[in-house]
This record gives sequence, structure tokens and C-alpha cells, in this order.
Amino acid sequence: MAIKTLGQRITLLLLLPVAVLISVTGVFGFLYARHSLLNEWREGAILKLQWAAHHIDMRLDRPIQWMEMFHQTGGAMGTYAIQQWILGQLKGMEGVTDVRLQWMDNGEQAPLPMMGARRSGRTGMQQGMRFHRAGIAEVTSPRYDARTGEKTVTLISSLKDESGKVVGTLRVGVRFDYLMQDIIGLGWWQGDKACLVDNAGNYLAHTDPTMIQRNRLGAQGSPLEKALLEAIHLRPHGTILGTGHPPAEVAGFYKMDKAPWAVILFAPGEKVLAPIVRYRFYYSVGGIACLVLILLLIRSVAGNMARSIKAISSAAHQVAEGNYGEALSVNRSDEIGQLARSFNDMVTGLKERDFIRNTFGRYVDPEIAGKLLKRPEAAGLGGERRQVAILMADIRGFTPFSESLNPDVIIAFLNRYFSRMIDVIHAHDGIIVDFFGDSVLVFFDPIDGPIAPMAQKALTCALNMQEKMEEFNRENRELGLPELQMGIGINAGEVVVGNIGSEKRAKYGIVGSPVNMTQRIQSHAKGGEVLISESVYRNASKKPTIERTVQTSVKGVDGKITLFGVKM
Repeated sequence: MAIKTLGQRITLLLLLPVAVLISVTGVFGFLYARHSLLNEWREGAILKLQWAAHHIDMRLDRPIQWMEMFHQTGGAMGTYAIQQWILGQLKGMEGVTDVRLQWMDNGEQAPLPMMGARRSGRTGMQQGMRFHRAGIAEVTSPRYDARTGEKTVTLISSLKDESGKVVGTLRVGVRFDYLMQDIIGLGWWQGDKACLVDNAGNYLAHTDPTMIQRNRLGAQGSPLEKALLEAIHLRPHGTILGTGHPPAEVAGFYKMDKAPWAVILFAPGEKVLAPIVRYRFYYSVGGIACLVLILLLIRSVAGNMARSIKAISSAAHQVAEGNYGEALSVNRSDEIGQLARSFNDMVTGLKERDFIRNTFGRYVDPEIAGKLLKRPEAAGLGGERRQVAILMADIRGFTPFSESLNPDVIIAFLNRYFSRMIDVIHAHDGIIVDFFGDSVLVFFDPIDGPIAPMAQKALTCALNMQEKMEEFNRENRELGLPELQMGIGINAGEVVVGNIGSEKRAKYGIVGSPVNMTQRIQSHAKGGEVLISESVYRNASKKPTIERTVQTSVKGVDGKITLFGVKM
């Protein structure tokens, strides 16, 4: 299948390695855990078997110790009483069912109470109790004793003379259930299949009802039992694993010290390895769930990436059409997030560039701004000399007024004032150069035309601004604010028109002495008055009504100049 999308590529590149890693980790983890569990079971089984063998050995060791004490009395005369006492102690021990001493010269075997009775010839003390050395010769397998009605184990001791000839035997019968008494109540003994066998593999005891009819280890051809029997002949203890993965059955054995027996424990492999079987199942389920989760995460991540890239692409298309829209949401710190931030920064830069244009157009009629931007000097620093009409307006008494109000009221006041004045200025194609507190500087640029129409527009604009000021004062009365007056000065002359500033920051404005002259003219205007220079009066296409004439001296001009207070 061809990879066509980013999501498919990411899924393949991420999911496949993760699947391989999970599989390899699972296999090695399974093998390691299996090995650990089997070792743990081996150690536990050996400890259990050792404990069981130890308790059987302890119970066998008690009569054996007394028998060994009896062996130590055979080297001298006069020990008959001691021997009788030892035999009596044996007879009275818990679990002992019978004690018999047999001498080989007459082949007679007599129970303990008859030992010491006089026979024909020499007494038992003179004949029956003399031997050179002795030792435990055999521990028999459990046999049913018809006299007691119980299974018993016989401990046989051989009594030998100096030449090594057997001159007598000491037999001590011990109840088999007495030997098994300590381990018969063990939980693991009932929980697992356990048995007691002799060195030939014959069963002496077992806990599993299914083993009742079985007489010998490995008789049914089980490879595990055959291997177990062979291991019993070679080692004192160990464990054997059956066939299969996991093995169908495992076994452990431990040989006893006091008897030629071995305790064997069988356990099903599923039980021993149940945790690893569960681990395999849960790991498989977890692995599949992990892969599904990773797939969902990949699809989610790839989907987010695709959506983010699509959003950037769509936003770029909108920007190309001049619609900046809202900034892209950036809620990630990866390369996609960096791309979105870079895109937002780019759009911010474009917005700032347009903001300059829009700001330029905010204080200049958009149609005039468009015409100005088409001129070469509007694109770069510098300008050209042209005849323009210049207007400057200022609110009289604003400084003491502002000192009596808080800043929020002052700002709100100026915003309302300038919003009205700017509308009037735009209506007459005025270009706002700057605001100076409560003052505004405006010029009217004929661009490539004559100055007369611009002088008329400046005059008409000033008179309309005074009319707007009256409306503004009516609004102030309604708001409980004092009424203020505005003085306006108008001049006309040759100035440098163009972008003033640096490459980083510039504004479209005017520079020249007529600008300073306009400011001085404005300073002589009364509140509510429009004061114009002779050049404005001369160039106005519609002559205004003169209310007063002012002869005054101004800084930078020799002699006096004539100013006219006018109305329409």
C-alpha cells in the first residue's frame, strides 16, 4: 500500500518499531520470568523437602541414639544391667512398637521381657550380652504388623564379634505414622502431590489418591519419574522438569540421612508457572492495548499536526487575499508550534506595516492617503517643496481645566474632542501632522495643483471646526463639564512635504518656517475665533467676512504682519 499522507508515514515509522520492541521485550521478559519462577520453585521445593526429611530423620534418630548407646556396652563384662535398662528405655519410647534381641548361637529370638532369663548352659549375662562392635545395618520399608495392626518400620542393628561374625541382632519396630506425624499436617503436603520412596523407587507413602495403586516410581513409563529415579541414585537432592513449555509437571526430591528413603514433591507446571502464564496473557493484552493506544495517540498527534498545518495553510491563503483574521492558536512547543508562532510573527509584521498605512489613513482621508502613497516620495524618506495651507487649533484654558480633573476624565474629554475635529478635517481633505496635547497641526496639500483650493478648504475646515466646538460644548453642559473655546490659526506658504524620520520610524509631514508662523498666528487667535494670514486671505477663492484686523510683530519676521479674524 502506498503511503500518501503524513499520518500514514508517522504511523508506520512509529508503530512498527514500537510493536517490534514490545514483542522482543515480551519474549525476553517471559523467558527471564520463567527462569526466575522455576528457580524460585526449585529453591522452595528443596527447602520444603529438606524440612520434611529433617523431621523424619529426627524421629528416626531418637531410637537410633539409644541403639547406639546399646552398641557401646558390648565391649566388657558386667554390663547386663545397663543393657537391660537401655532396652527398657527403647521399649518405652513414643512410637516404638517392639524391641527384640536375637543371638545367633541358638537362633532363638525372644522379646525383651524374656531377655536375661536363664537358659540351659551359661546365663544370658555370660553369653548373650558379649559382642565386639555393632552398627545399624538396615532400616526396612514400612510393613503391616498384624500383631499391632499398624505399619511399622524396623531398625535392624547387627552385633558382631572380634572376627566380624554376626553374633546377634537388635530389632526395634517404629510406627510409620509416628515418623510421618510432623509433616502429615503440612499445607504444601496436601496441596501438592508428595510421596516417600526408598532407594529402589518403591513407594512407601503418598498423598495423592491416584497413586494408591502404584508401587514403584517410573513403573508406568513416565519420563519424569524415570529421570527422577536416576537423579536420586546420583545426588542427595535436586529438581527435575517435565516436558513441554511450560513443563506439564515438575518434581523435586531430598534424600534422608537416617534412612535409605527420599521425599519427593510433584507439582503441575501450570501451578508453578501460573504467574508467568498470567504474565504472558496480561502482557499480550497489555501489549495489544498499548499498540492500540499508541495508534490512537499517533493518529491524534498526526491529526493535530495535519490540522495545524492545514490551519497555517488556510491562514496563509487568507493573508494572501489581504484578510489577516485572528492569530493562530499556539498551544504546543514543537516545530509545528514554532512554525505557527513564526507565522503569527509574520502576520504581526504585516499588520504593523498595514497599521502604519492605516494610521496614515486614519488621520488623512483614505482617498487622499491612497493618492499620496502612489507618489515616489511617499515610499521613502525625504520629500519635495510645495505650497500648502497650514492649520493649527488649540483649546483655550485647557491647562487649568485639566488640572482640576482626574486623568481618565481628561483623556475621555480629549478623545471626544478630537473625534469631532478629525471628522471635519477628513471631510476637507486635511492631513493631520501631529497632536500636541490639546492642539492639532494640519496641512492641506494641493499635491500637483494650485494652492488656492487648499487655502479655501483650510478656511472652510476651520469655520466648521468652530461649529463642531459649539456642539461639543452643548454636550459638555449635559455632562456637567465646563465649556471651552478653541482658537485656530491658518497660514499658507512653501514647505518641505514628505516622510520625516528614519528607516525604522517615519511620518508624513511638513517642515519649514510657515509651520512656525502658523503656530504664532494661532497664539494670537481668541477663543472661538479663526485667525488667518494675508496669504490665506489672498488665495481663498471665496472671501470671508473679516471681523477684526490684527497688526502684530512675530518672531523671525521684520516689521509687523497683518492677520484677519474671519467668519463665513
